[in-house]
Amino acid sequence: MQIPRPSQETMELFRSVVPDAPGVEVKPMFANLGAFVNGNMFAGLFGESVGVRLPDEAVRAELLAIDGTGPYGPAERPMGGYVALPDGWRD
Repeated sequence: MQIPRPSQETMELFRSVVPDAPGVEVKPMFANLGAFVNGNMFAGLFGESVGVRLPDEAVRAELLAIDGTGPYGPAERPMGGYVALPDGWRD
C-alpha cells in the first residue's frame, strides 16, 4: 500500500485549525500529520483527507450523514472511530 502525502497547503491548514492548548501537539505520522492531546490522536491527515475521532457512534452517524464524509485512512483498513471530513470543510 502506498501512503498518500498531503500538500504543503493542507498541512498548513491542518496546523492552523488544531487548538493551541496544553497537552495538544501536531506530530509527523507516516508521511502525514496527526494531532494529539496527552499522547492520544484526535485528528489526522491521510493525504488530502482530514479525519477526526468522535466520542460515540451517534455523533459519528450524525457526521456521516453529511454528503462527502466517509471512512478515514486506507480503503483496505480504515481507522475505527474516525470519520473523514468532506472536501468542503476547507471552506
